[in-house]
Amino acid sequence: MTNPTVAEYVVKRLSDLGVDKVFGVPGDYSFPIDDAIEVCPTLEWIACANELNAAYAADGYARLKGAAILSTTYGVGELSAINGVMGSKAHRLPVFHLVGAPSRRITHQRLITHHTLGDGVYGNFESLSAATCCVSAMLTPDNAIDELERVIREALRQSAPAYVVIPMDYARMQVVGTPVKGASLTKIKRQSSVTAELDGALKAVIARLKAAKNPVALPSAMLSRYGLQQKLKTFLDQSKMPYATKPMDKGLVSEGHANFLGMYAGDRSSPLKVRDIVQNADLILDLGGIVLEDLNTGLWSDAIPMDRMISIHDHWVQMGTTIFSYVAIEDMLDGLIAQAPVFTGKTEQPTFDLLPLTGAAGDALGSATFYPRLQRFLRGGDVLVVETGTCMLHLGAMKLPDGVGCEGQTLWGSIGWATPAAMGVAMANAAGRTVAVTGDGSHQLTLNELGVMGRYHVKPIIFVLNNGIYGVEDVLSERGHEYDNLAALNYHLLPQAMGCTEWLSRRVSTVGELEDALAAINAGDAGAYIEVMIPESESQPLPKEIIDQVYKFRTPYAS
Repeated sequence: MTNPTVAEYVVKRLSDLGVDKVFGVPGDYSFPIDDAIEVCPTLEWIACANELNAAYAADGYARLKGAAILSTTYGVGELSAINGVMGSKAHRLPVFHLVGAPSRRITHQRLITHHTLGDGVYGNFESLSAATCCVSAMLTPDNAIDELERVIREALRQSAPAYVVIPMDYARMQVVGTPVKGASLTKIKRQSSVTAELDGALKAVIARLKAAKNPVALPSAMLSRYGLQQKLKTFLDQSKMPYATKPMDKGLVSEGHANFLGMYAGDRSSPLKVRDIVQNADLILDLGGIVLEDLNTGLWSDAIPMDRMISIHDHWVQMGTTIFSYVAIEDMLDGLIAQAPVFTGKTEQPTFDLLPLTGAAGDALGSATFYPRLQRFLRGGDVLVVETGTCMLHLGAMKLPDGVGCEGQTLWGSIGWATPAAMGVAMANAAGRTVAVTGDGSHQLTLNELGVMGRYHVKPIIFVLNNGIYGVEDVLSERGHEYDNLAALNYHLLPQAMGCTEWLSRRVSTVGELEDALAAINAGDAGAYIEVMIPESESQPLPKEIIDQVYKFRTPYAS
């Protein structure tokens, strides 16, 4: 039996992880990779509208599946994907970026070919794409097996993207050596600990926990990147420790749990009482590593005393100035499950329930009437995909029904991410609904991915909030700028024009129209696309002192 080609081997080996989709755009230098994907029985090729959308879709898919594959061509393709892959790096997602490059028969002669700068120089784009990833490799027939194992190991160990370049001629050659049959992600131990460091860290952390009277846990999305949600739930159930989540970590664990406090974001916590509960706790257990980003900390208004914080990062633990330096987060969680005490002290639960339902059927829609109805529309098994913008500010503070997940891009914040990401999430979330909320400004960047959703019969539920402007820009600046105005589109007509012929598509302007649309969605199982008319006047600038708290551009103490 002959060995597979390099391209065939790579795509099959990556599919062993449990990945069943490849997002990308075909290109001539990547034809061998594209061909290998097309004939691989365990993979489906998803031809996206462009490379950036493909990267966003892979990002969304990886959030639920644990890993994803992205395929682009040399130069023009890979560079178009960079922003999306960098977002996956910021949010710690293993996306394997496969790039087809010109053959060595071309590069050895320095022939000038397309997708280059016309100077006969090759490889000058590789450093750019490699910078978006934690590991990279140029595969050849004789190194493909060993190098790919290194790439997979590092991408999973660090939970970050990987960049793999395959010259076109090498891609069609057979691999040298014995191919590896890999295991699925659920069976792979992605990190290991140094025993002495792990034992020391567990001893120190357990001692602190046993001495604590009113601890609070702050679990982060890093746990989901390593597939540890169930172990987190086991720990929280056994220890009975109260917990809150940060804005970046919303939906990581159930918000219907008896010990869930709410969202902690300093002075912008929701409910506000969560701020005092967390900051007055005698021990704060940071599970995963809090990202001290502006929106994640309530514009840096968090005030957790560091002497009361224990941070369990992905592969190290910090207790004040004490560092345990090679400790896997999964091993720490296993140790906590086995040894952590049960906390019987009563932490007063803040009131955190459904938003008040206001507005009569004939009333014009606005945020005050839309979000309470969206909250009641969500159900267990749904994954809520939140775009960067004003909708993020509303949804971050909203309690999710039991069993509803949430994905956003708070840190990277690339507008347009949510529409293709929702497609990737929906393809990975076969057991539940995918509900996306996006503003019209963000949506205009990537709405061409609707055609791809129609082609592959994906059925998300998308709410496009139409106020005709970049609303969040007005909130963060001032009203009246021409550059904040958007092209006027009839969004609700787009699904039919772009092949989503089975979707429910409506424009809603009143409370009654929204309620009818929500009822129609629940009565069927098709995709849905609801254009929600929101008054432009809602987007009012924040007070200047808050805007300066975000950007810090004013001279201190200036009159």
